[in-house]
Amino acid sequence: MLPIRRETVLAALLLLFLIGCQPTAVSPPAPAPATSIGSSADAWPLFRGDSRATGVAQGTLPANLQLLWTFSTDKGGFESTAAIVEGTVYVGSTDGNLYAIDLATGKRRWAMPTELGFTASPAVRDGLVCIGDSDGRFYGVDAKTGKAKWTFDAEAEIDSSANFYKDCVLFGSQDSYLYCLNAGTGKLAWKYESKDQIRCFPTTVGDRALVAACDGQLHVVDLRLGKSVADIAIDSPTGCAAAALGDMVFVGTEGNQFLAIDLRQKKVLWRFENTANAFPFRSSAAVTPQAVVVGSRDKRLYAFEPKTGRPVWTFVSKGRIDSSPVVVGDRLFVGSADGRLYALDLKSGRELWRFAAGGALTASPAVAAGRLVIGTDDGNLYCFGAKP
Repeated sequence: MLPIRRETVLAALLLLFLIGCQPTAVSPPAPAPATSIGSSADAWPLFRGDSRATGVAQGTLPANLQLLWTFSTDKGGFESTAAIVEGTVYVGSTDGNLYAIDLATGKRRWAMPTELGFTASPAVRDGLVCIGDSDGRFYGVDAKTGKAKWTFDAEAEIDSSANFYKDCVLFGSQDSYLYCLNAGTGKLAWKYESKDQIRCFPTTVGDRALVAACDGQLHVVDLRLGKSVADIAIDSPTGCAAAALGDMVFVGTEGNQFLAIDLRQKKVLWRFENTANAFPFRSSAAVTPQAVVVGSRDKRLYAFEPKTGRPVWTFVSKGRIDSSPVVVGDRLFVGSADGRLYALDLKSGRELWRFAAGGALTASPAVAAGRLVIGTDDGNLYCFGAKP
């Protein structure tokens, strides 16, 4: 081994010292993404399937749908869209009850009674069913037992279906507030005030809530603080959920307009209006990169090209379409006040199948585990799938 000179060692030590004195660039940690909740092949946990209110099912349905079971109530009906989680259907009724029903058999597991009943849809996560009633009371219910773990009282009726954000649950009320509660305790985290009623499902995109309110504004709310980020004029009241696709949001209004809004630019990109027949939009849109589809009280279902607003097709039913459409693969399912559940080809709008339910279908389809569940205003809840 060759001897190492003392001068070489000293030079090396000096170099190491100088390197150690240089400032080291440290990248700031990336912000943790906001947790979201969405549909899966086996679950439909929210009013529109997922937090972004897309109305798109992740699972499939059989080519030939068959009626598997019917669950009926003696009083009241179903305006509430069902949630489906872990083989159980959760749905509110205007007869005063929140029901849990076995998805496989249609048998009732439990019923939680209230005085006035429900038009809002339940949200389900981690064994908790969250829903507000027509008396203004919001419930956190044990999914297995049907017993309320906690309640919270708003100051007016709750039509808004609930959504989740991190460890909180969100909902709006006719008292004009968007509420954020701790989902575990029901304690108020914050509330955000608009200038009129909030009837819509609060869509969430990252750390933002998109709230289309009756004051004619799309409110963009910072979910961490409960503070406004932006207000985008939509010119008319609405109770429809804002459906989010990338940086675009789609929502219809009581003013006979359906709007596409760019969130980054905070402006309306295009709008559609039926100039021949002025009717409100009370259906929330289903959105895919190929088409955005929405129902109207003019009895029509419209499909548009999302970026341009170019009409793709129109389907005419015999009753108003307040039901919100759901996309399942290359098909679209929607109910109508004419008492029919329709299946359409998503690309062309051609009718593929229909079921005559009798009562008006205001509720929207819930799709999970190869089954579709929807209720009517005359008190029948139907489940479709493939018979063994």
